[in-house]
Amino acid sequence: MFGIMISFDDIPEIYIVKNVKDLRKGIDGYASIVQNLYQIIPFQDALFIFCNKHRNKIKCLYWDGNGFWLLYKRLEKGHFQFPIRDDGIATITKQQLRWLLEGLKMEQKKAFENESYKYA
Repeated sequence: MFGIMISFDDIPEIYIVKNVKDLRKGIDGYASIVQNLYQIIPFQDALFIFCNKHRNKIKCLYWDGNGFWLLYKRLEKGHFQFPIRDDGIATITKQQLRWLLEGLKMEQKKAFENESYKYA
């Protein structure tokens, strides 16, 4: 049995593309957006994330060295905390990607409250 797994932790660059609202494109369409609008070569070890207008669907474009992957996720309830105010493309961290996929805002102020514990 042969299995293929993409580990987001192994991908060095993660880009979030903020101005694409229509997810009807395929691999060639998203690769063209990355290359022509943002002058970034899509044939690199990077993940490109696109979100629809209602923020309940995302598509991710990834080149694995041998071919492209087009990953798609649709939420049944709720929406992704995808930044929609700005246009353009930006890099995000692996932690921000995890927060996005878990439904959290990508701009977390703190993960834990810093408190000093005193023992009597």
